[in-house]
Order: sequence, then C-alpha cells, then structure tokens
Amino acid sequence: MSYMDGMQRIDEGLMNRVLSLRESYEYERYTKADVKRALKMERVDIEGLRALLSPAASEFLEEVAQRAKFEMQRYFGNGIELFTPLYISNFCDSNCVYCGFSSHNKISRLRLKIEEVKTELENIAKSGLKDVLILTGESAKKRDLSYIGEACKEASKLFSNVGVEIYPLNSGEYAYLHECGVDYVIVFQETYSPKKYAQVHIGGQKMSFAYRFNAQERALMGGMRSVGFAALLGLDDFRKDAFATAIHANFIQQKYPHAEIAISCPRLRPAKNKSEVNAGEVDEKSLFQVICAYRIFLPFANITISTRESAKFRNGIIKVAASKISAGVSVGVGTHSDTAKKGDEQFEIDDTRGVDEIYADIRALNLQPVMSNHIYV
Repeated sequence: MSYMDGMQRIDEGLMNRVLSLRESYEYERYTKADVKRALKMERVDIEGLRALLSPAASEFLEEVAQRAKFEMQRYFGNGIELFTPLYISNFCDSNCVYCGFSSHNKISRLRLKIEEVKTELENIAKSGLKDVLILTGESAKKRDLSYIGEACKEASKLFSNVGVEIYPLNSGEYAYLHECGVDYVIVFQETYSPKKYAQVHIGGQKMSFAYRFNAQERALMGGMRSVGFAALLGLDDFRKDAFATAIHANFIQQKYPHAEIAISCPRLRPAKNKSEVNAGEVDEKSLFQVICAYRIFLPFANITISTRESAKFRNGIIKVAASKISAGVSVGVGTHSDTAKKGDEQFEIDDTRGVDEIYADIRALNLQPVMSNHIYV
C-alpha cells in the first residue's frame, strides 16, 4: 500500500474495511433461501448484496430483474441520461498489462491542443448532448493539470455537466478542477484485490493501490458534486470485485450524504496489440446479474452502461437497471474533428450507434432520453 512522493494520504479505515469484507465474501455458501430472503428485504443490506451476487441468484434472474426495475422506476422514473466521453490525450506513464494506453504499448500517441479540444467539444455539442466526460491517459508529464483545467473550462461553456476520468489527484488539485467547471469524477479501481492489482499494474503512478482507492473521497473533499466507482470486471474474481465496488460506494455515501454516487459496469475488452484480453467468465448473464444487484443495493445511484457492450444488451439493461448510457462514442484522440493526426483507441467498443440513433432507440423503448439533469443559474 505504498505511496509515491506528493501523494496525499488520508485515513485508510474505510479502505481496510472494504478489503476485509471482500476477502471474507464466500459466495458459494449462499443458497436459494438466502436469495429469496434478500429479495424480500425492504432495504437490502450487505448480507443481502452478497446473496444477490452469488451463483445461487443466477436461478432467480427474473425475480432479481423485477426488483431492480421497481427500484429503477421509483428513483429515476423513465429517464435515461446520455453523455459522451472525450479523450484529449492518450499518453501514459503507467504500465498496465490489459490497457491499450499502457506506456509499454506501441500505439499512435497524441495530445490535443486546447484549440483542438475546443473544436472537438463544439462538434459534440452539435449533437445536443449536455454531459461530457473528459479523459486522458495516466501521464502527468504529458498532460499537466493546468492543461486539463483549461480543457474543462472550455467544456463548461458548452455543457451543463462536465466530468473527468483522469489520473487520481490530491484534494487541492480536485478543488482546482472544480473551479474550472468540473462537476464529477470517475475513477476505476480496476480490481479490489491488492495482490492482483500489483500483478497487472507494474509501472508508474497507478501502482499505488491505496492512493487510487481513496481518490473519490479526495474528490469530495475538493468540492466535487458526484463521484463514480467501478471495477474492471474480468480482471479478477468478478463477484468479489462487484461486491467491493458496491460497498465502497455505499460507505462513501454514508460518510458524505450530500454526494451523488455513480457506478460504471465495464468488462475487459481487447485493445490494440492486446487482442488476447477478454472478460473470461463474465458473460452477459453474469453482467446482467451484477448490474441488477447494484440497482437493488444502491437504488439511488446512477448506473452507467458503456459501449463496451452490444446495442442489444444496452437496450435491454436500460429497461431494467441502468440509468445512464454513452452515445456517439469514440475512445481514440482527435476523432470528433478533422485533425491531421489521430491517437489510437484505449480499447475496442461494441456499440457504435450515434447520438440520434440511441436517442430514437430509447424513445422506442417508451423511455425518456435526458440530455442533462443539471442546470446552473
């Protein structure tokens, strides 16, 4: 749990609690009776979450889906939020064995100039989207904080909701980005197994498990309104990682009641020069179970389903449990404009639909597409 120079260290009690609970989760011991008991709970507790994520719950997917849909409609109605990611740089100092941006992977690298960022943002805004997520690789050398801040200032001129998914920061640095117009921060822990984490993160700042784990709390300390959590399902034991993701988010919500909580549900995907990477045992049925369990345990949380999944699966899950969906997605750099050079993608996507098509498909499902729930006066 080592820290590098300049990394802010905060109390590790919450992290140790999450890791202890993950380690003690023996999902094979849960029975059909445990699942039925969980589904009858007015408010599902941690023990109920364990049951809903267990193999035993796979035999009750219809009942689990019905409960998830009930919670979804109670807290979100028929609204489905839309957003899109914007990659402004794919330079990376970290060596992560599964990632297309890994510092040791030979790909085309690019960092957009601020004028180019502005052009990309303007082109995205033409689609009607009002929520944009700014992403970079894990390289502070190639994308200093002031550069990201300037990009976010430009984004806040056109979008009512601006997020960042970048390398973890100290609370004061998050406060700076908040002043630049950032509303929310997303950090993927990747895996909540310290042993597996060390095996797949073998170089760079990302090697520090503890610093990454506490990123959401530092973001809230820096004034952010919303924070997002995720494990990269398939990297390690997906049931234990999904369980840890949910309780991590829950404990942060308890500690910061004012915060908006969000969860993403990514599975491993192939990337350039890393085509052997796959999600293994995390098939669509398992992913469906995980997302429904998230919705039941955290009924108020925004749950995002990404373009890593097929259009068919995404259309299905937003009818039941997911409340936010990406649209018009590109995971490369410079792909929303006519820049002379393009940066390679972080991973392969499955759903390539544009904003208009996804908007129409949501309407066809008798759901309401929502460009943004946030208005600044």
